[in-house]
Amino acid sequence: MMGDAQKDLRAAWDDLIHELQRARDAIDQPELMPAPPSDRNLAEGYRYLAGFLHGAIERAFHGDPRFPSFRNALSIRTKATIDNSDAIYFMAPIDGRDPYIVRGQVADHRHWRGEAPAKSGRLAPQYLIFELNDGCLAGDSGSLAELRPGVKVQMGRLDSSELQVAADGSFEILLAPERPAGHTGNYICSHKRVSRPHPDDPNAPLDRYACWISGRQLFYDWEREDPTPLSITRVGQEYDHPPAYTPERAAAQLREMGALTRGQMHFWNEFYTVLLETYGKRDGGHPGRPGERFMPRNAFNQPNAASGATGGGQSTNIYAGGVFELEPDEALIIESRIPEPPQYIGFHLANLWGESLDYANHQTSLNGFQVEPDPDGVLRYVVAHRDPGVPNWLDTTGQREGFLTPRWAYSQQPPPDRWPTIRATVVRFDEIRKHLPAGTRTVTAQERAEKIRVRQEHVQRRYRVF
Repeated sequence: MMGDAQKDLRAAWDDLIHELQRARDAIDQPELMPAPPSDRNLAEGYRYLAGFLHGAIERAFHGDPRFPSFRNALSIRTKATIDNSDAIYFMAPIDGRDPYIVRGQVADHRHWRGEAPAKSGRLAPQYLIFELNDGCLAGDSGSLAELRPGVKVQMGRLDSSELQVAADGSFEILLAPERPAGHTGNYICSHKRVSRPHPDDPNAPLDRYACWISGRQLFYDWEREDPTPLSITRVGQEYDHPPAYTPERAAAQLREMGALTRGQMHFWNEFYTVLLETYGKRDGGHPGRPGERFMPRNAFNQPNAASGATGGGQSTNIYAGGVFELEPDEALIIESRIPEPPQYIGFHLANLWGESLDYANHQTSLNGFQVEPDPDGVLRYVVAHRDPGVPNWLDTTGQREGFLTPRWAYSQQPPPDRWPTIRATVVRFDEIRKHLPAGTRTVTAQERAEKIRVRQEHVQRRYRVF
């Protein structure tokens, strides 16, 4: 018996290593569409791969829907998918045929109801959302085919604008295929009957059940807002335990770990290159204006609601995107107008692997609390390689190229003619102030250092592990 287990586990390990090598090839093999080769891109590519490996270990070995727990889907250690610098991304596996209870505890959350919070003390995150979905996580399959209609289904969602919270800051959310009679509390449906069959399996049942709960905690005031602790329990299994570990289970998890890592590396390279057309027009790219790439250089595409074009994304978000490409003596001035105030505004820079730039030690992102609007209400950002001494500087950290990603979250989406607009202009670095309002103030080195201190302390709090 032990001989068979040893042989089977060794074979599974060999399969894992083979898949990891295929994942590694996505860093520098042209046919797998990696970021353009440079010393920095190659170095960051290996870090990027390690992040997917980290996530795959957790998902493969600790992702049992019978005994779920929340984990970081992305974090400061596992950046990918052009992640939001203001976000905790959380997730847990579930079986949507069964009921679950999610519990949480928040500090002062009056801003969720449009009220002003206390002037001191701890705050809940600016925005919180829970979403239930069926289908693989974006990228798991390794192919853009997973974005076809009907492959994935969203069951339901609940965000902080509707979340019922007790006087002590606690809340519970029931996840179940049906709401029990008389239940009036927080509820997200984990079942949906679809109108057309699964594109890969015409005989699959039309009744679909969620296999993931995921969501985001979005932060505004990095000095006062605290992460919301969350737990999840499968109803009726509170005192049960998993069966003893077996070689068969270990072998399956080793193989899953390799497949997830390879799938993510291959999918996102193809997504950025083909669908987003980061490096030029491609067959199979996102339909848009003839001759124009979907992610323009030093400009933005039209704002989009979350969809396949955004890799899924937060369902309440409106996104826009582009790619900065700046010489040392150039800067990009960005102007954004927002007719309808959203619950959340964010602007973020990322490298060409889709890793957010270092937001703990550099000002590479600005949200609606951090940004300083001009007197005319316009949000003006300056993307530059060095500090121009203006409040809304976004630091490229020396990257010549990278993604530009604004996000706006609306619990109730406004009509398209009331969506935000955004545009960009390349200017000479030494002429930045000629393109800004005359009253744009100067940020001192001491003030900039203080802002970095706040960022560093917040990021440590956000991702603490004890």
